[in-house]
Amino acid sequence: MSKLAVVMTPERADDVCSPATRALLADRFEVSWAGSDLSPQMVADLAAGSDVVLTSWGTPPLDKAIWADGNGPKAVAHAAGSVKKLIDPVILEQGVAVFSAGTRIAWSVGEYCLASMLTLARRLPQFDQALRQGGWKQSHLRGGELAGQAVGILGASSTARALITLLKPFGCDIVVYDPYLSAERAAELGVRTAGLEEALQSRFVSIHVPDVPETRGLVTRKLIEQLPDHAIVVNSSRGPAIDQQALLEHCLDGRLFAALDVYDPEPPKFGPDVLAAGNLLLTPHIAGDTVEGHLALAGYVIDDVLRWLDDGVRGSSFVDPAVWPIAA
Repeated sequence: MSKLAVVMTPERADDVCSPATRALLADRFEVSWAGSDLSPQMVADLAAGSDVVLTSWGTPPLDKAIWADGNGPKAVAHAAGSVKKLIDPVILEQGVAVFSAGTRIAWSVGEYCLASMLTLARRLPQFDQALRQGGWKQSHLRGGELAGQAVGILGASSTARALITLLKPFGCDIVVYDPYLSAERAAELGVRTAGLEEALQSRFVSIHVPDVPETRGLVTRKLIEQLPDHAIVVNSSRGPAIDQQALLEHCLDGRLFAALDVYDPEPPKFGPDVLAAGNLLLTPHIAGDTVEGHLALAGYVIDDVLRWLDDGVRGSSFVDPAVWPIAA
């Protein structure tokens, strides 16, 4: 029987391991569970002799020395998102298979983006604000619809693909800016490709780029000034991707609407004008954080690990070494 080390605190294990996943682990592996101490030595001790290491948020970076003798774990299963701070990519070159639950988290993020678009399109925060202040219907205020509208998506990441799937019933004209998205893949997704400026001419704009040098400052002040009046901007990816100050200025003067889940820096420090703005939806980096989503994470990567161990199949959570430079 293969050996698996759960290298996360008991509290995190309760967060990302459903009862069904725990039963699966017990059935298929000889399992070692970490305690609250996740010191480098403890991590090394747990990993030693294990075939699979199951990690999550709070797991310290895995020292490449764990694989120095050539007998380290065959697979790392990360029940969380990005693995860039967890592993040294050199272990990929040694044939270690790495799996990330980022593609499962993407569905949670996609739902957040869809909810944000609908919430702002219908002007729900503003109606809510008016009612709480003793008002009723506002003759000058009327919500709009998402159906049939142009949606510009920046980056064809897994979160973008989840949103594209969720948008299908709305019959939107979806245009994607991503230098790495081929015409063939765009056709499979049912979207069309465009340059950055064209994508930003949409009524709805959703940002899904990784935090790499090429994407920092991607949406400049000039581009924000060119956004259509009353456009709705959703950023659930990384704060540095957009000129945050310029976006807020255009929201405060009433020209634009925005849903922000990420910031530059985090946590942000906003003045009372921003905090009171009814055309801003502000959340604390929780787009991918749901009860159901978290409980599914360990099972999501373990299912793929088992398929890989049994049949060599690379499932949807497999981290392709070829795309490491542009991965989130």
